[in-house]
Amino acid sequence: MIDTDLLSKNLRIKGIDIERKSVSITNFYNSEQEKDIKDKPNCEGFGRVRHFKYYRNEHWPDNPLPILPASRALGINANKEIRAQVFQNSVCNWRCWYCFVDFKLLSGSPKYSNFKTCDELLDLYLKEENPSKVIDLTGGQPDLTPEWIPWMMNSLIERGLDNDIYLWSDDNLSNDYFWRFLTNKNIDLIKNYKMYGRVCCFKGIDDNSFSLNTQASPALFNNQLELAKRLIELKIDLYFYITLTASSKTNFNKVIPYFMDKLQSIHENLPLKIVPLEVFEFTPVISRMNDQNRDLIKGQYDAIKVWTKELNKRYDINLLEKPITEISL
Repeated sequence: MIDTDLLSKNLRIKGIDIERKSVSITNFYNSEQEKDIKDKPNCEGFGRVRHFKYYRNEHWPDNPLPILPASRALGINANKEIRAQVFQNSVCNWRCWYCFVDFKLLSGSPKYSNFKTCDELLDLYLKEENPSKVIDLTGGQPDLTPEWIPWMMNSLIERGLDNDIYLWSDDNLSNDYFWRFLTNKNIDLIKNYKMYGRVCCFKGIDDNSFSLNTQASPALFNNQLELAKRLIELKIDLYFYITLTASSKTNFNKVIPYFMDKLQSIHENLPLKIVPLEVFEFTPVISRMNDQNRDLIKGQYDAIKVWTKELNKRYDINLLEKPITEISL
């Protein structure tokens, strides 16, 4: 089982250079992840274009993230798909079995990454033909290097791009580095930056599914909820994912309502700001798969039925049909 605190500390050392204001960025060339990238890697291998799609299939809820928040911020009509320029930091403190990233790209190895400042990343991005108006800072776990977000914001401001480009970042709710390492000035910048949205991911529906998914201590499941509460209190534009992968033997009719009770104890509308993610077998995942993982995938299809049923029990149709960007926390 992963020692999250110790691994986080070690990976942060590998993942950030405070003096140079640079972050270890993955290079996608010759990686397993490259095989799943629709467009070839760009920005000399340090970036990729991701096509976020609203609709997946009839058996799973649509995913409006980051399409709706980005479209609203950019003042454009929301389509069923949006392009984003992705930069991926090279460190993550959990090893989710369904992660679409090669595990070898998550340990800060200089063999698969290099340190880049935000200005250097923007230079590469602006050289691309028809660059997207959305930049996605992903991982890995971007919040092992939380300075990355305000550094990128400052670089965009200095270039006069802060009103033209929407910034989106991910967070797996695994640590408190946001508060531990960011200055009050940096936190204020994030809180007041108009063209920014953040998505956090709950890795399961209870402590058992959480641990099976992340290989981390079951006790950290509730820690995710505490961190989510602290972020909500900042009043930034915040959204959530959840992976519903759990044993098919789970009593979903008991576990999911209990989890939703916990969510609503943080904020009554919190379940409405959560988008369930359907887990697929990406190329890096196939070699990791075992019978337990296949059962967890099977379990997610039972879980989504109960998840949807619970939402319908707890909220009236007007709230359920509201765009996620109009749900207040």
